[in-house]
Formats: sequence, structure tokens, C-alpha cells
Amino acid sequence: MSKAFTRETDAEETDDEIEAPPLPSGAKNYVTPEGFRRMQDEFDQLRRVERPKIVETVAWAAGNGDRSENGDYIYGKKRLREIDRRLRFLRKRMEIAEIVDPNRQAGKDRIFFGATVDYETGDGVAKRLRIVGVDEARSELGEVSWISPIARALLKAEEGDLVEVRTPKGVERIEVLKISY
Repeated sequence: MSKAFTRETDAEETDDEIEAPPLPSGAKNYVTPEGFRRMQDEFDQLRRVERPKIVETVAWAAGNGDRSENGDYIYGKKRLREIDRRLRFLRKRMEIAEIVDPNRQAGKDRIFFGATVDYETGDGVAKRLRIVGVDEARSELGEVSWISPIARALLKAEEGDLVEVRTPKGVERIEVLKISY
């Protein structure tokens, strides 16, 4: 069969949700104002800067003749599919996003969405994390999703509370030291 009649990327084009974990059924897509702004900025960057550059490269490469062995054309088309997939994903997530401003939290003595929590593990190691939305969690910055096991265990706890968290190693007890918003 000729290569012209086959699709190279059937699996890639059908899976829009591959880039972020799905939300639990019935859960809302909570996001902080900063996280929503980052999603908007990424969407605008892709749509206004990156996509036009790639379209220009693909158009130039297509004008060079034989497309079957044209690396600029082949990789440009692949990158265009990736950008379009990410744009669709971001658009869907922003449409269902529910922006929650942690600064407007009424009960700041308890841990809720958007809280920064200082805690101590059973080993005596002090750590800090911030509870954010699924789409904005960045573990390298100490931001965890509100649906993560540690965040679920900490929600509604107060300073001084001992909380049990299920980890792959077993159950760990942690003490809440400080809560800030």
C-alpha cells in the first residue's frame, strides 16, 4: 500500500487529554488566578507566536517540492499538530475552570484550596507545599494538586493538627506547623 493512503499519527490526533491528569468525575476544575493567567499566557503564546512561525515554515517547505523527504515539512506538520492539540486542551480547560482566589478565603485558620502549608514529617523534616489546581501543579516549586493524596489529607486541618497521609511507603504522620494564604 502506498504511504499516501496511510495515517502516520492516528493515536496522537485522537488523545487530547494526554498532557494533564483527568479530573475526578464530578469534580470542578479549580484554579488560582495566577494559574489561570499562566494558561491564558501559554494559549496566547502558542496561538499568536509559535503557530504562525510553524505555519510559515511549513508553507516554505511545501513550496520546495517533494514533501515525502522534506524534514522541515514533516516535522513542521508534526509540531503544528502538537500545538493545535495543546490549544484545544487549554481552551477546554479554561472553559470549565472555576477561579478561586485564596486571598478571599474566609477561614484562614484552616487549610483550603490555595493555602501554603508548612509541615513536619514524622522524621522531623520540615517541608512546605502549596495546594493549587490540577492544571497548575508544579512539584519542582512545591505546588501540589488539590486532588493529590497529601492535599486531600491536609484539607480542613488546622495548625498543630497531626494528619495521616497514605504514601507508597505506607501511612505517614505529619504535623501542620503554619498555614498562610
